[in-house]
Amino acid sequence: MLTEILFFIFAIIAIAAAVMMVVHRNPIYSALFLIITLFAMAGLFVLLNAPFIAAVHVIIYAGAIMVLFLFVIMLLNLQQVALKERLTRWPQVLGTILTILFFVQIAILLKSGSSITAIMQDTPSNGIVGGAKIIGKLLFTKYLLPFEIASVLLLSAIIGAVILAKLKLRE
Repeated sequence: MLTEILFFIFAIIAIAAAVMMVVHRNPIYSALFLIITLFAMAGLFVLLNAPFIAAVHVIIYAGAIMVLFLFVIMLLNLQQVALKERLTRWPQVLGTILTILFFVQIAILLKSGSSITAIMQDTPSNGIVGGAKIIGKLLFTKYLLPFEIASVLLLSAIIGAVILAKLKLRE
């Protein structure tokens, strides 16, 4: 019962913050609402017995990526973006149709009567899926080659950024 209550609390927070993120005109406030959404999603990961994925989600997305987003928003000074240049109303019409379809789908799912507890009982317990031990074991056994390719790609991106920064300093 407590799990269902926490699930609905995190889900309502995530949906409300996501709606506020899209509706708000100030991009800095939108980025802050995205951070709230990401924290609520991390809470949902914890409810699914995946604490490692929740921690990585908060550290990488709500931490590093959002700091980068806020830096770019403040650097570009997007405070007074003119929204009057809309040529058509198709984005609003499409958004309205998709929102109605989304709520119809949610109503159908709620009417089907499947309980959150019944769904969560199908998930493995004790952090088998989202635990650090199993993820580390899979990264260094089954997914070693993609892991190494990603690390070399990130290393080359860092080296390229350093070289470009040094070239700009010389000029």
